[in-house]
Amino acid sequence: MALIDQVRSEMMAAMKEKNTLKKEALSALLAALKSKAIDKRADLTAEEEIAVVQREVKQLKETMDTAPAGYEAVVEECKAKLEFYTVYLPKQMDEEEIRATIKSVLDSLGIEAPTPKEKGIIMKNLMPLTKGKADGKLVNDILSTFFA
Repeated sequence: MALIDQVRSEMMAAMKEKNTLKKEALSALLAALKSKAIDKRADLTAEEEIAVVQREVKQLKETMDTAPAGYEAVVEECKAKLEFYTVYLPKQMDEEEIRATIKSVLDSLGIEAPTPKEKGIIMKNLMPLTKGKADGKLVNDILSTFFA
């Protein structure tokens, strides 16, 4: 079942349950997925659907981070929406898994003591392995700890 169909069926279930917050969150996600499909003029691939969900999650996190003091209702709503959206994302890698992936990339490239000059080639080989499974900023931060 495509992600767009899964979101649609869960939104319908939320409507029947009269769960307004979940219905609104899933409705917004469904709109984003439909919009991307319309822009593409074809059905989305699984990777593209995940990318749309990740973009929505990122926007929610930015909204939470930039919400002024006194707007706790907005922050709480964003947190609730995040819970609904993260269900559709693949399991995220933890720090240890990222470190292990970095080490395997370094081994495959034959790099024992990476230097900042080699960061580009390392990232080029590393990012396809972590795309969608780990936050790029976190991967970059962890990789930086490997430099002498």
